[in-house]
Formats: sequence, structure tokens, C-alpha cells
Amino acid sequence: MTDAPRPDDEVQPDDIALMLDVKQGDEQAFETLVLRHQSRIVGTVAKMLGSEADAEDIAQQVFVRVWQSAPRYNPSAKFTTWLLTITRNLVFNEMRRNRRARFVPLEPDDPERTPRGHADASARSASEEMSETELQQAIDRAIASLPEAQRTAVILRRYEDMPYEEIAKVLRTTVPAVKSLLFRARGDLKDRLKGFL
Repeated sequence: MTDAPRPDDEVQPDDIALMLDVKQGDEQAFETLVLRHQSRIVGTVAKMLGSEADAEDIAQQVFVRVWQSAPRYNPSAKFTTWLLTITRNLVFNEMRRNRRARFVPLEPDDPERTPRGHADASARSASEEMSETELQQAIDRAIASLPEAQRTAVILRRYEDMPYEEIAKVLRTTVPAVKSLLFRARGDLKDRLKGFL
């Protein structure tokens, strides 16, 4: 006896198919894309800017830009790469407009978005938790102090788990340039975190 398929077992349209529907003016497809990617965009912007309020505002601008750009959308890359390119451009514009570099908290609130290798806090003693918190804050400050391109490359690689090729598209550069940015960023971070490592 086979079970009848449940509604959530149905194959969901992929992002490119949805965006092609948005290109035709389909507001429902647009709403689906927003719901699917909103938390990711807010999280990425928050890591880059350091403000949840600003992150939500810029995420809203990202999706406005997606809607406005829909008639010109061409699926030559992954949808998420295109979306993160728009995000990066708006964040950089905001940072240049405000001419400020603020503290960037990288500790996620959502346990499903916990960075790789992050241990369960309940299994540690209070002193270990304090050390872990101090280290995370030091890492956050060190990443926040990196130049824009290095900071973006680190965030996309470590926290979004993007391959080099996709990061290169977002940053509009080459894979070797991305590797070089990450190499320099790791060196800078290592120097800044000497006291913790």
C-alpha cells in the first residue's frame, strides 16, 4: 500500500523558474522567492553591516531591486548568485554613503544557520562559554575591520558556504582573485587574533 503524496512532497519550482515567472509579472512567484530567501539576505546583510534594523531595510531594497530588474533578468548564473550580487551592491552603496564601518556580529540567532564546527554551548562549562564568546567577539571585530572585498569573500565562503566560482561572480572578479582575497583575509585575521589562537 502506497501513501498518497502530501502537498509538501510535491516538487517545488526552482528559483530560476520562479524568477522567469516574475519576469512575466507573476506576483505570487515573487512572493515565493521573497519568502524563500528573505532570512538569508537579512542574515548576510547583517553580517556585512552589523545592524539588524539596517539589514531588514536593505533586504527590502534588495527585493524591490529584484522586482524592478525582473524584465531584464537573464538566467546566466544561479539565482542565488544574482541575488547576492544585488545584495552586495546595495550593501557597498550603503557603506560608502554612510562612510562607516561598524561592529559586525557573526553569531547567528538561528540554530540552523550555525557556522560549521560550532560546538553545542550547553555541553561546555561557564568559563569555556565565556572564552568562546570572547573569541567569537574578537573574530567578529577582526572580520568587520577587513576591507570590503575581503570581508564579503570571507562571509560568503564561511557563512554562506559558496564555492569560489560563485563568490567570483558576486564580486565580479576571477576565481584566482577570490582565492587571493581569502588568503590575505586569513593572514590578516590570523595576525589580529594572535592573542586568542
